[in-house]
Amino acid sequence: MSNVLSAVAWPYTNGPRHIGHVAGFGVPSDVFSRYMRMAGHDVLMVSGTDEHGTPILVLAEEEGLSPQELVDKYNAVIAQDLTDLGLSYDLFTRTTTRNHYAVVQEMFRQVYANGYMIEQSQFVALSPSTGRTLPDRFIQGTCPTCGFAEARGDQCDNCGNQLDPIDLINPRSKINGETPEFGQSAHFFLDLPALAGALGEWLDGREASGTWRPNVIKFSKNLLKDVRPRAMSRDIDWGIPIPLEGWEDNPTKRLYVWFDAVIGYLSASIEWARRIGEPERWREWWNDPSAVSYYFQGKDNITFHSQIWPAELLAYAGRGDKGGEPGEYGTLNLPTEVVASEFMTLEGKQFSTSRKHVIYVQDIVARYGPDPIRYFICAAGPENQDADFSWAEFVQRNNSELVAGWGNLVNRTAAMIAKSFGEIPQPYAVEPVDEELLATVRGAFATVGASLERHRQKAALGEVMRVVGEANAYVSKTEPFKLKGDDQRERLSTVLHTLAQSVSDINTLISPFLPHAANRVHAVLGGDGEFMPMPRLEVVGDLDDDTRSYPVITGEYSSTPRWESRPVVVGTPIAKPTGVFVKLDPEQVIEDERARLGDSAPGGTRHHTDPLAAPRMAAPKQAKGTDEAPTA
Repeated sequence: MSNVLSAVAWPYTNGPRHIGHVAGFGVPSDVFSRYMRMAGHDVLMVSGTDEHGTPILVLAEEEGLSPQELVDKYNAVIAQDLTDLGLSYDLFTRTTTRNHYAVVQEMFRQVYANGYMIEQSQFVALSPSTGRTLPDRFIQGTCPTCGFAEARGDQCDNCGNQLDPIDLINPRSKINGETPEFGQSAHFFLDLPALAGALGEWLDGREASGTWRPNVIKFSKNLLKDVRPRAMSRDIDWGIPIPLEGWEDNPTKRLYVWFDAVIGYLSASIEWARRIGEPERWREWWNDPSAVSYYFQGKDNITFHSQIWPAELLAYAGRGDKGGEPGEYGTLNLPTEVVASEFMTLEGKQFSTSRKHVIYVQDIVARYGPDPIRYFICAAGPENQDADFSWAEFVQRNNSELVAGWGNLVNRTAAMIAKSFGEIPQPYAVEPVDEELLATVRGAFATVGASLERHRQKAALGEVMRVVGEANAYVSKTEPFKLKGDDQRERLSTVLHTLAQSVSDINTLISPFLPHAANRVHAVLGGDGEFMPMPRLEVVGDLDDDTRSYPVITGEYSSTPRWESRPVVVGTPIAKPTGVFVKLDPEQVIEDERARLGDSAPGGTRHHTDPLAAPRMAAPKQAKGTDEAPTA
């Protein structure tokens, strides 16, 4: 057993999450974390909402709210979205807690004391109409290196080079299209050149491990070709104060949102330990060299997880060219792997909240439940290449794979047992065809587990569904529905016992992907209580400010089942089952959902409701038959 940190990207509090977001950071991290718990590891899964930065000020002004009111509003929405998806966080918190402020300021002070936070002047972009500093990511122009016309003010997504807004050719504000003005301002910069050697040595080691996705390690190493000091403070009044004399009380200088957001992985771990009454427990994941850590996000955030955050960790420990010593948190572990997914599009186009070309998590879960979207993301999501979500494929996979494949196997197994015995029957003489299926199912634990450990979730789920197909083929071979004579009773008992054992084990194999459905299948097989523990949403008080409270996602996951075959119990009562999954009407779903997309979908008529105002449906409809700010 080892300590495994599952560090999940911090969604930005500028609105509800859509399915493109959770395809990158949410579902993959939960599948991995659930599996690693089942494999016997001590997992700490942490994240929260990222709540600072200029985009919050811009949106708060548009909505007529204070920045704190705005982030409170969307923090609650996002926490509900992720709980509904079943994401098993040990702690999902936020970056406006006093605990987070304290951890960030400690990190800054020690990085500064070690000489890796240097003061320089830089040109900053200003809005001519408001005088407000424009965030780097809200400035767009042509990349001076590769000529990409839609480069941002912090980096070019085409060639990966780090940029400053003034580097762009023909820069313009993405807020209102105006050309920014530039002025000089004093700021603190992370001295990346002094840390480049240590970063390169670490990345060489990661490359040698052979575990990183090729696109991620290649992109990360390319970042070292043009390393410059990077600004870690901003001209803004919404954020964490700079903890140095002469700066802390400056009302217009704050730490850069990306400096503080990635520190959230550490601060959330510390908050979790404090909340369980063991304030030093976090060190088991952060100071123990044998612990491992996996960082989940979309590919647009690789820079901050394979360069900026490791550089902060190295600087804090004094492990760069300038030397130094660790602060009170000690030497902190560098990432074992940065697990970056590619992008997901919607019906062939980029997600766009402004053009209403979007599917919010809360909407798809309300209409269809969490299982179909979790299944789609795992089976067809952007794991190692860009992927497209279409309603036609969503319905097809639900109906042909979940309903006709897995759901059908569960239902007819339980139905035959309920009708013929009313309980799980005992096996008698096991024939080769029975043992062949049982061996196939047992063998899948090693195959599927190996893929999940390497973040190959498509391959893992594909193997599970192959085994489902083998079990369905077994039913066709043995034809238990034809075994009706008294002299065939023992054979029927053996076949149905074999099916019960196979369904039980397949349910274990598929449970990291579909925890909600796994609990229903567990009940169909006569099980009591939850098979897969689920997260809970609760309101807690700020540990360091008794005037504040906020929602967190947490959970108790010690009852997570082990990743192994467990014998079914002969005599367990089995009742006539109800459907585990809902078959969807393809024509109706596609027509309805494309209508909701409106003008952004071919042949559609705009029909879109405010996701915050629209009521959530209690259950999915049953047919007949069986442009975003960054996240950390």
